Amino acid sequence: MRLKDIFFVVYTAVLTFSVLYSPQPLLPVLMKEFGVDKSSAALITTVTMLPLSLSPIIYGFILEKLTARRVMFFAISILVVLEISIYFINEFYLLIFVRLLQGFLIPGVLTSLMTFVSMASEKSLIQRVMSYYIAATILGGFLGRFISGLISKLFGWRYGFLILGFSLAISFVLLFFISDYKIQVKDRITLKNAMNVIKTHPFLNIYITIFCTFFVFAAMLNFIPFRLKEISDNVSEFIIGLSYSGYVMGIIVSLFSMLLIKFFKSEKKVILYGLMIYLISIPIFSVKSISFIFFAMFVFCTGMFTVHSIASGFLNKLAISNKGIVNGLYVSFYYTGGVLGTFLPGYLYKSSGWNAFLILLSALILIGVGSAVQIRQPHS
Repeated sequence: MRLKDIFFVVYTAVLTFSVLYSPQPLLPVLMKEFGVDKSSAALITTVTMLPLSLSPIIYGFILEKLTARRVMFFAISILVVLEISIYFINEFYLLIFVRLLQGFLIPGVLTSLMTFVSMASEKSLIQRVMSYYIAATILGGFLGRFISGLISKLFGWRYGFLILGFSLAISFVLLFFISDYKIQVKDRITLKNAMNVIKTHPFLNIYITIFCTFFVFAAMLNFIPFRLKEISDNVSEFIIGLSYSGYVMGIIVSLFSMLLIKFFKSEKKVILYGLMIYLISIPIFSVKSISFIFFAMFVFCTGMFTVHSIASGFLNKLAISNKGIVNGLYVSFYYTGGVLGTFLPGYLYKSSGWNAFLILLSALILIGVGSAVQIRQPHS
């Protein structure tokens, strides 16, 4: 994989994830701006993730017919226009509609990037290059939240969307300079083949594990701004954005994922250890202290991104054919968990409190552990 291709993948992944998550620290501000309640404000994240749970499968099929580069030309160009348009929006439900449209385009970019990495890399290097991609997505998730919180504090919430839109336009320009790869189709691509991928061991166990993992992650990160406001009403959107600093652990973990696999001699073991760290972090969030929540976020992100960085690379290492569908299904399971996590636990939080919310998240992690235990590590 050439250096300019790697730069494009990293830059575009950072910006795409920034688009996805930048509204999150602004939810309390947007709630007041548009005069809506907590559950309605949470929809700003939920509606964008909703198409992400289904669209990647469709894009997976498309990527068997078209090159990843052509799909990204379409998706990124429209995504830029929509992101800039948010600057001018004054109606809440128009904002929700634009975010929904973005949700149909973001999986086109993400599935194309994963497929691009898979096709452009030698099999022996896929795990390493995929780790760089995961690190870029983690960085994008953090920067999107942190910078939007900072810009909102300094200039107002609208300017974050404007700056992000113009930054993403650079990705569109970079598309003219990257290599073009098309999946070599060895089998006829049908819905039956997609179902066969799901049934193929250990794909299904990996998909279930990542579903549970991201359900918990999306839930925590979507409702932590409201929890911080409960602890102290003086918490600003900048401090909320800063609370996501634990993301840096994800970058470190993803970059060192190959060393973890070599040390533990198995992707399965690393995934299980990551889930254990994830589970241990949950009780720390019960302490009514902003400092403890900052600390808990570091432990929490370490566990989550250990699972994610290893699972995604492991999946691509195992995939011999139908890589577009394999990656599309991974993103679909990932974001289906995310969609449900961004709003369902909120009802329990509202009715039974924060500790009940944490118990639910712990239960989901344990389901993920149960699925990961059943993964049979194939021989090299």
